This record gives sequence, structure tokens and C-alpha cells, in this order.
Amino acid sequence: MSNLELNRSLEAILMVVDEPVTELILAQITEVPTEQVVEALNELALEYQQASRGFELRQIAGGWRFYSHPDLSPIVEKFVLDGQQSRLTQAALETLAVIAYRQPVSRARVSAIRGVNVEAVMKTLITRGLVEESGLEHETGAILYSTTSFFLEKLGLNRVDDLPALAPFLPDIDGLDEVLSSLTD
Repeated sequence: MSNLELNRSLEAILMVVDEPVTELILAQITEVPTEQVVEALNELALEYQQASRGFELRQIAGGWRFYSHPDLSPIVEKFVLDGQQSRLTQAALETLAVIAYRQPVSRARVSAIRGVNVEAVMKTLITRGLVEESGLEHETGAILYSTTSFFLEKLGLNRVDDLPALAPFLPDIDGLDEVLSSLTD
């Protein structure tokens, strides 16, 4: 594979990733040695920086991903948040509640608790500034998510501990203690 083909392939892959992707995975996909992929990534990152592009290629959390340039954050925020004053869907509210009470929690755990894929809903919550990445799970390396200070501000809370207890809002069912302990463990 020529350098041009490798660069184009890397750009195409990185354009669609949701989370940073490692050099090893990129090397496996492109079928190019890892050292060559690392060199190409570093060259692309430098090229974008020297060209004063509106985006950057950064190595973060053990992988690579495109990010908007930090000095353009006001315009990006305006674009992303414009029209975002609409209400959250029921799915978004449920997902946000799981994150609020279980944080920090992985996307997979939220999906397991809700019983549905929460990928799109998580993107919405992150975009609206209600949820953010807050670390990595030790066992799996999965990204953990927590609520933001903006979330607390919107709910009128000083801290997450001020969230109301769940029990009064749950139906009276057999095994309620089991359900509650699974949500608060």
C-alpha cells in the first residue's frame, strides 16, 4: 500500500470512529506494519497542525481520533447547542437516570440495565453536555461515563449525592429490594 493510500485509508477510518482507535487496530485493518501506521498518523497530525485546519488528529486514551481544533470551540458549541433546548426523549431520560445513579458506568452496563442499545442516546447526552467520559474500567478498558456539572445545574443540585432516593419512585413489586440493590451497587 502506498503512503497516499495508507493516509487516505487512515483518514477514512478515523472519520467514522466514535472512540479513539489504536495503532494496532489500524494496522490490522490496513494490513500495514504498526510502525508504518504510527509514522503515517504522526505525519498526518503534523500536516493538519501546520495547515491550521479546523480539526486535529490527536492520540488520546491509547488511540487516535479527529477532534475539532480547541480555538474553534465557541463556534462548534454554537453549532452543536443551537436548537438543543428541546426536551429529552423518554429513552434519553431513562439512560440519564441510569448514568446518574450508577456513575461512573460503562456504555455496555447502561445498555444491559436498560435492555437496549444506548449508543445514539449516549451521543445525544454527551452532545448536550449532560454526560462526559470519566475514566476507564479496569477490567475491560471500557470508557466510563458520569454526569456533568451542567447536569447538576439543570437539576438544581449541588452534587450527585443530592439526587432523590429511587425507592419512592418504583412500583410496589415482589423482589423490590433485589432490584434496588442491583441499581445502587
